Amino acid sequence: MNNTVTSSTTPSLMLQGTSSNAGKSVLTAALCRILLQDGLSVAPFKSQNMALNSFVTPNGEEIGRAQAVQAAACRLEPDVRMNPVLLKPSSDTGSQVIVMGKSVANMRVKEYMKYKPTAFAHVQTAYDSLASEHDVMVLEGAGSPAEINLKAHDIVNMTMARYAKAKVLLVGDIDRGGVFASLVGTMELLDAWEKDLVSGFILNRFRGDVTLLDPALEFTTNRTGKPFFGVVPYLMQLGIPEEDSVTFKESIGRQLPLRDDALDIVLLDLPHIANFTDVDAFSIEPDVALRVVNSLSQLGNPDCIIIPGSKNTPGDLHWLHQSGLAAAVKNFAEAGGVVTGICGGFQMLGETVSDPASIEYVEQAPSSENIHLHATQQGLGLLPLRTIMGEEKVLTRVTGIHIPTGNTVTGYEIHHGITESTESQKMQSAITREDGTIIGFGLAGNHLFQSVWGTYLHGVFDDDNFRRAFINDLRSRKGLSPLQGVQASFSIDPALDRLAETVREALDMKKVYEILGL
Repeated sequence: MNNTVTSSTTPSLMLQGTSSNAGKSVLTAALCRILLQDGLSVAPFKSQNMALNSFVTPNGEEIGRAQAVQAAACRLEPDVRMNPVLLKPSSDTGSQVIVMGKSVANMRVKEYMKYKPTAFAHVQTAYDSLASEHDVMVLEGAGSPAEINLKAHDIVNMTMARYAKAKVLLVGDIDRGGVFASLVGTMELLDAWEKDLVSGFILNRFRGDVTLLDPALEFTTNRTGKPFFGVVPYLMQLGIPEEDSVTFKESIGRQLPLRDDALDIVLLDLPHIANFTDVDAFSIEPDVALRVVNSLSQLGNPDCIIIPGSKNTPGDLHWLHQSGLAAAVKNFAEAGGVVTGICGGFQMLGETVSDPASIEYVEQAPSSENIHLHATQQGLGLLPLRTIMGEEKVLTRVTGIHIPTGNTVTGYEIHHGITESTESQKMQSAITREDGTIIGFGLAGNHLFQSVWGTYLHGVFDDDNFRRAFINDLRSRKGLSPLQGVQASFSIDPALDRLAETVREALDMKKVYEILGL
């Protein structure tokens, strides 16, 4: 693998972590916004991201959702160069490999290891091009730089830091415990040249009196020779999309406190769930309790069930049937309950899902049964639709219309499948693109929203007016009066400003500017 150091003179800062979910993505976004507020042209960069939450750039290219959020922190349009390699796991041993925004192939781990030199060449070209257009770069690592079984093939942590000449800040999550051992242990497992790249540490997610940490901070600095750049407090309800499903899955099965008129909306946690951030906006609504469930015992009797996207629709559909959730969802819908599907969830609402070219095929089902998931799978049978997976991937930003309400909705499509109606007389268009292309169907009914409907449009619930109309329709079904006007505004820009303010107070930004030479 080519480890040549870039000739770029653009100053760069890199956040690496002692583990996954240490808060690197959020802190990267915070520093991007701080530098922007200070008058610098800044861009984010993550050479390789493994995530099922993805986003579509204006040019129709796919990148990690975290980098799209970081781009928003810089007030930039998402750019494929910000995340040149995206891995979307479809099984425990394989992923779809996306390079410069386009799918290359589905690869098992050993296949990808052989491909990595080619991937890193694209990474270097993307970084050089992006860095040449900005005053400063903020890079994000992945997992931990001390994963000694992965270091030989690294293209995202220290190898990338060396290429970019980046100053590395190592982030540790104190909330999970053992953070000082993690910081010292990480440094012990680094090679000498890697240690030289580390400028210092950041403690993240601290609750309490920061002065109580002084002895531990002093000891760690004396042991490693690296200073602390700050202690960031635990931030509740950031209002910023999560990078991956770690935090999201912590809420599985949890019953949220309900006010008397609160609606109970359930999101099904599929084994290969993708773009679960599609429901983030519900969490800010005062009359909604959003629950995440992955078993029949947790389902209860909600007001609405949402089936999200999936990176392995046939496999997750099989899991729904095996778990008993498929039958429960069907019974719920037939009793008049509201069921909504987004992307893969939309496909599952139909009669069949076929994958003849093995686009989303995995070797084993989530239940560990050896079955051929590339064959036709029976859907939930709630809509007269059939889906066939195609090799061409639809990647597009969309402005559309929700036909029953007339609301404008915006978002993006990321899918392989082509979905067609089998009994058009029973169907109503739910959402169309501006050009009239139908990207959502539903069954006719007596309410403003169809009781069973789905769409390919990711981000459909981000629009405040549309979301309120949907919630008020659920309220009317429950015999509750609608709440007049928008109750909550879902915008990440104010959230990014709040995040930047907190992180600026917590970090020694003077020291950050010093190591950057700015």
